Amino acid sequence: MRVLFVGTPDFAKESLEAVISAGHEVVGVITAPDKPKGRGMKMAMSDVKKYALEKNLAVFQPEKIRKNPEFIEETKKLNADIACVVVYGKILPKEFLSLFKYGCINVHPSLLPKYRGAAPIQWAIINGDKKTGVCTMYLDVGMDDGDIIKKEEVDIGEDETAGELWDRLSTLGAKMLVQTLDDIENGKINRIKQPEEFTLAPKLEKEISKIDWENKTALQIKNLVRGLNPGMGAYSILNGKKIKFWKVNIVNFDDFVNKFSEFEEYKNRVSKIDNGTVIYSSDKDGLYIKAKDGIISVLEIQGENSKKMNINDYLRGNKIVAGQCFQNE
Repeated sequence: MRVLFVGTPDFAKESLEAVISAGHEVVGVITAPDKPKGRGMKMAMSDVKKYALEKNLAVFQPEKIRKNPEFIEETKKLNADIACVVVYGKILPKEFLSLFKYGCINVHPSLLPKYRGAAPIQWAIINGDKKTGVCTMYLDVGMDDGDIIKKEEVDIGEDETAGELWDRLSTLGAKMLVQTLDDIENGKINRIKQPEEFTLAPKLEKEISKIDWENKTALQIKNLVRGLNPGMGAYSILNGKKIKFWKVNIVNFDDFVNKFSEFEEYKNRVSKIDNGTVIYSSDKDGLYIKAKDGIISVLEIQGENSKKMNINDYLRGNKIVAGQCFQNE
């Protein structure tokens, strides 16, 4: 089929590669405008644009499609049979959706109707879900509310980060997109309407990245760290400086005492100290912080204006001592 591809990040790039490899004719690619990136704030193109240019595909980067009749007319001239939309980041208007013989199909990384919206992978991990998946679906004028075509479920690893899950689902999504195109071309589509009840996965705001030592359980803190890795990262304040946590684990007190027997006599005292307090710090054995119902063992950390480091390497050059307390502000 003649395909118009719409997408932006590396997740979408993998789907574009799969569509081309399957033999479909990509007549054009719509992606987000170039944006300033990095410390130097140099203009950078999306992963989809980079790949499209390598393949000598026509690339379009409209600031907006809604109420843009000139772009709608330009798109119409491409004479695409179908549009494939993968992590584009904007809701497409009805006048765009109606341009294609076979409609617009979308790859969405969740088990719809759960987690409609911008950040389904991150929210699945932050909320401690054990399973997620990928759906292909028809786009409608609402947000991720169109008929489902295919759905495939996967397990989420207990230590898996959002970045790791992102990579797995991008590969699955690319495979499912090609299967969906084949089914549409062969007239084998079974459309499943979504139920009225749904949950949202809104864009992640900076406020969520603060670790709430006082109210969140050790598991909730670990899930937050996993869900914001990579990306903004979860953080806390120590001595007035922002410390980001990239990888942590949970240790119960009995296991902690088995490793550090000198703490056996302090068992009752530890339960009474403030959450967020450092209870052990050593460049050999690591960093341990009291949580509401357990102990957080820090594995990877990042100091203010510094780079990510293994905790042992970090503690060799940065002093953190028992009794210090991480704060929300």
